[in-house]
Amino acid sequence: MAITKRFGLSISVALIVATGATAQTAPSPQPPRVAKKPFEVTSPNGTREDDYYWLRDDTRKNPEMLGYLAAENAYADAQLAALKPLQAKLYEETVARIKQDDGSVPYRKNGYWYRSRFQVGGNYPIVERRKGVQTAPAETIFDQPAMAQGHSFFALSDWSVSPDNRLVAWAEDVVGRRQYVLKVKDLATGRMLADTVTNIEPNIVWAGDSKTILYVEKDSVTLRGYRAKAHVLGTPAATDTLLYEEKDDTFSMGIARTADDRFVCIGVQTTVSDEQRCAPVATPTAFTVVAPRQREFRYSADHIGTRWIVRTNKAAKNYKLVTVADADLAKGPAAWRDLTPASDTVFIESFKPFDGYVAIDQREGGNRMIRLLTDAGKSIPVKADEPAYRMALDINEEPATPWVRYTYGSLVTPTTTYEVNATTGERRVLKVAPVPGYDPAAYVTERVWVPARDGTRIPVSIVYKKGFKRDGTAAMLQYAYGSYGLSMDPRVDPGQIGLLDRGMVYALAHIRGGQEMGRGWYDDGHLLNKKNSFTDFIDVTRYLVAQKYAAKDRVAAMGGSAGGLLMGAVANMAPADYKLIVAQVPFVDVVTTMLDASIPLTTFEYDEWGNPAQKRFYDYMLSYSPYDNVAAKAYPALYVGTGLWDSQVQYYEPAKWVAKLREMKTDRNPLLFRVNMEAGHGGKSGRFERFRQNAEWQAFMLQQLAVTG
Repeated sequence: MAITKRFGLSISVALIVATGATAQTAPSPQPPRVAKKPFEVTSPNGTREDDYYWLRDDTRKNPEMLGYLAAENAYADAQLAALKPLQAKLYEETVARIKQDDGSVPYRKNGYWYRSRFQVGGNYPIVERRKGVQTAPAETIFDQPAMAQGHSFFALSDWSVSPDNRLVAWAEDVVGRRQYVLKVKDLATGRMLADTVTNIEPNIVWAGDSKTILYVEKDSVTLRGYRAKAHVLGTPAATDTLLYEEKDDTFSMGIARTADDRFVCIGVQTTVSDEQRCAPVATPTAFTVVAPRQREFRYSADHIGTRWIVRTNKAAKNYKLVTVADADLAKGPAAWRDLTPASDTVFIESFKPFDGYVAIDQREGGNRMIRLLTDAGKSIPVKADEPAYRMALDINEEPATPWVRYTYGSLVTPTTTYEVNATTGERRVLKVAPVPGYDPAAYVTERVWVPARDGTRIPVSIVYKKGFKRDGTAAMLQYAYGSYGLSMDPRVDPGQIGLLDRGMVYALAHIRGGQEMGRGWYDDGHLLNKKNSFTDFIDVTRYLVAQKYAAKDRVAAMGGSAGGLLMGAVANMAPADYKLIVAQVPFVDVVTTMLDASIPLTTFEYDEWGNPAQKRFYDYMLSYSPYDNVAAKAYPALYVGTGLWDSQVQYYEPAKWVAKLREMKTDRNPLLFRVNMEAGHGGKSGRFERFRQNAEWQAFMLQQLAVTG
């Protein structure tokens, strides 16, 4: 792709910065305006003019660009000033429902019990271990509150203890760009080793010698993980051994140990293809390919005992499990033998092998559930008592046990950690996530099936406070994601309880593009079927309003990242159906981004959105791209959020979208753009910061929906 400036056509527009002083003297702060500098974005399939392309600055140092973002923040501050008391109240209500000194359920690995715990007021957890028994003295592995001091952003995203239990290696990010640094510490002395490796994925695996660390290196421009390397402690990172390099830039890479810790595997994948190569953890140099890559062929392999277990879509669209003996691994799929049959209704999400059985994480009827399958062929489903729920396998580090840990939750039931016995079926509760001041019996959850315009039935999980009257007067927040085959499962969110207590309805729409209803659900919501995601969301809104769950003029919609694309498309397609749309880190400049292979994530997302170098994809993507379809019409109130250091959706996408909306929209509804200058895709780090940020848009939403309290 070539992007050229059309010289002589640059338009100078005054940049109005709403400073704090201006906000005090001006009765009505004016929204920022940004210069239009026409560019041509060319491709094999057409040329488009982009007046705001100049807002892209990969160095993030352009004074004019930074001035515009500062102006937007100042304008948002001025517009939201009157809501500060409500914002503070919402934040305080949320924090009051969090047990501040909470800790995780301890788990055992290699002779130690591990857990994390928070201190009162702490944004980051302390990670510790106890040797042998849970009553032994605690050894601190990470004092994250201390580690985070002096950093505006801090994330410890992966860590691993050496097989001899002496050292710990971890991946750390203090920018928010997800370019992690490998660090190593001696657990006995607390001494930091000199070894560091920069720009890595958060995947760290020890070799069996306790002195070699395997990791994945990222490309410095695209941030794509593409090289698996081995670092020997005490040697320069520049001399690290290259284990495997992925030349195809449409594939991403990860690395992990098998469940029994006997092998290390390097996996590469795209949306429609996988390839995995594994080697003994004692000598991780001679890798065997489990099965060569093929388009529309996906699999993942794990090891237990003397066999491999593989989840695959080979002759099974919703995936099945197969097994192959160690001696036959190199023979590929020809040696695979079925453990489970293919199914049109049951989608296998993941699995975990144990001695004598396999724990299967699967989906059916829109719900996520657990099933145990013994080597003797006995199937033990784990039961649930609610219409809409989710189960998920929890941390299970030791395969030589009949007990399987999993979590259960719904929109009214807090996350509960269980373990179930694969031999007897006995189930016991290990922990119920504490939510102070919350009574699950005071709320009701439903599963509603909404007919989409093409006849497909869309599952929707709904929650409201008991006593709610379905009379068409309530306010409603509707959320969805609908991309990458990622399924959105119901859970209790402390930040939502206050909304329910104020009489709001919360609806989680399981639209196509996820995999709640199987692989076909995803296929019907991506590439040339992507618009189904958007129309599903709109149809859910209209149905729930027609069924009197909400008033037509009191509906808010929310989505983030690819869900922000959903919000942008919905804003263009059905603006009159929403009073407010909240779009967090939204992917809204679809065509321009997907034309540029230098932007992180682009190349290995061609199978998600399409490659616009091909005309059929170019035309289809252009027909829904939110930025390209902004028009001179009325839009609902909008709250847009981004992070300057976002590596997933670059800040300039929402910045350009907001600038164009300000230019084009004909309504007087508020448009607020909150730019987090010290964070990336997930916002500021720390457990309380998310709730503080959420309280801002929630207060704005309550104002727009005329919700009191």
